[in-house]
Amino acid sequence: MTMKKADIALIGLAVMGENLVLNMESKGYTVAVFNRTVAKVESFVNGRGKGKKFIGCASLEELVASLERPRKVMMLVKAGEAVDALIEQLIPLLEPGDIIIDGGNSHYPDTIRRTQYVESHNLLYVGSGVSGGEEGALLGPSLMPGGSKDAWPHIKDIFQSIAAKVEDQTPCCDWVGGDGAGHFVKMVHNGIEYGDMQIISEAYDVMKRTLKLSHDQMSQIFAKWNKGDLDSYLIEITAEILAYRDEHNEPLVEKILDAAGQKGTGKWTAVSALDAGIPLTLIGESVFARCLSAQKEMRVEAEKKYSAPQVTFDGEVQKFVDDLEAALLGAKIVSYAQGYDLMREAAKENQWDLNYGGIALMWRGGCIIRSAFLGKIKEAYDKNPNLTHLMLDDFFREKLEAAAKGWRNVVATAVTNGIAVPALSSALSYFDGFRTADSPANLLQAQRDYFGAHTYERKDGKRGEFHHTNWTGRGGDTASTTYNV
Repeated sequence: MTMKKADIALIGLAVMGENLVLNMESKGYTVAVFNRTVAKVESFVNGRGKGKKFIGCASLEELVASLERPRKVMMLVKAGEAVDALIEQLIPLLEPGDIIIDGGNSHYPDTIRRTQYVESHNLLYVGSGVSGGEEGALLGPSLMPGGSKDAWPHIKDIFQSIAAKVEDQTPCCDWVGGDGAGHFVKMVHNGIEYGDMQIISEAYDVMKRTLKLSHDQMSQIFAKWNKGDLDSYLIEITAEILAYRDEHNEPLVEKILDAAGQKGTGKWTAVSALDAGIPLTLIGESVFARCLSAQKEMRVEAEKKYSAPQVTFDGEVQKFVDDLEAALLGAKIVSYAQGYDLMREAAKENQWDLNYGGIALMWRGGCIIRSAFLGKIKEAYDKNPNLTHLMLDDFFREKLEAAAKGWRNVVATAVTNGIAVPALSSALSYFDGFRTADSPANLLQAQRDYFGAHTYERKDGKRGEFHHTNWTGRGGDTASTTYNV
């Protein structure tokens, strides 16, 4: 009996690749598989894939020949040069209308470039964010595809069938937009993930050092928070991590070295925000916090050289725990609002027609930042598709106003006790800056005009009308050209 041709092919049988093709096969698809180390194909087809609808291929030629038209070839390989090299190898083997899909964590400008390049060879290109880790890949990830729009009808059924589903069975996958939009949205997702992880870590640190609670008590607090507004995957796993004991029946978390790694997507988000002039402060601080954590030896040396405040707490424990919950919620709202602000700016710059409510829905299940909270973001954009900023939505405004007092108390307590809370405090500063009509940037503009004749606008004049003052009497009236960052 000859096996029918494959519906889709996957190159790259690492953990994510293996799990993703097992997911596809379980939904009824025949999948052709290839790996640069061909021995991996053998061991997979005869191991986890044994007796299932997989076509193991020993070469790219064999892989392409095993596919139904239009051919759909998905790559799950390391971002960067490996992707470009594979594209070069695939192009001569494919025919017009065939589709190349990059499911790795590629940087979105690369995906913009690759989409144009692949389309110039009469082929279609998709750059898709895939989130949810190895478990998500197997059981249902969040998928964020973008690129050549004509590819979507051909991959839609496969992508939506393997994606996570929310309560009403809506898949956490939809078309995001042109060229690099899918990878851009995945990058912002990862930036928000950095922020969520950092504020949770700061809350744990403040709780541990000020309240001196046991790990079981802290675990119970996180588990309780997971039943309210903070209901999310990261809060849920934090409760489990804090309760976990090692072979000596001691909290494992305290034995893990406090030097965090990163794969670059959080950094890309912060750099994109700087390039776009969008104040993505919480995610930026989260990236820098990881950088500081990596300087472990320096911090050990610095602790010996500096005195620190004696950590004291004389308040009511339950009230402070409630304040910590408020601080986490307030900072989380700020983080998502900043991420959405960046997406809005990028959509304008790249002419992407992003569906903001749809993106929130894609993140509702399967991915690392999945939370009940995202349903409220979808509602906000359903109610007002032209919403300029998430923090101007009534639901989020009310939540921020309710959280503010407790949030301020947490940051003040941390600062007084010398406990670093860069993400919680920068989010609070952003909130205070955002809700203040008059900032001190008038003085800043005066300084710029004083030393560099950079000009300024006046409150009593029209926007776009620039003035220069000869502040010292020694300067001339010539002004520098006006520019905005």
